[in-house]
Amino acid sequence: MSDRTPAEDTDALPEYAERVLDVAERIPPGRVMTYGDVAEWLEEGGPRQVGRVMSLYGGAVPWWRVVRSDGVLLPGHELEALGHYRAEGTPLRQASRSGEGHLPRLDMRRARWDGDMAADDMADGDMAAEDIAAEDAGAGGHI
Repeated sequence: MSDRTPAEDTDALPEYAERVLDVAERIPPGRVMTYGDVAEWLEEGGPRQVGRVMSLYGGAVPWWRVVRSDGVLLPGHELEALGHYRAEGTPLRQASRSGEGHLPRLDMRRARWDGDMAADDMADGDMAAEDIAAEDAGAGGHI
């Protein structure tokens, strides 16, 4: 039996959730990844599992950068997300007049990020030695 109280046990973030949130924090401003992209990048889970993590724990990370694959803004959070997208310069597509609420969608072709940290890190000059070694080994710079 554990010496921890039930409240302490519920405060612990599941390991998978930590990994999902880490990826969300690494997505550059103005770029997005889909729920499925995050799962594929982690090589674990699927879009629903990533969505569940984001709905339960995503409030402390840039949640607006993890999105639906069709570019539709997160229901119930559209205006808040739209403010973030505009502030970050995230590519958007204008909504058609027949579109629900006339809200734009994300321009997924231009906004989608593949998770490659190498170009961003090289530009900043702070690429970690382990990332360089991983690229040299053909790992593609995954976390």
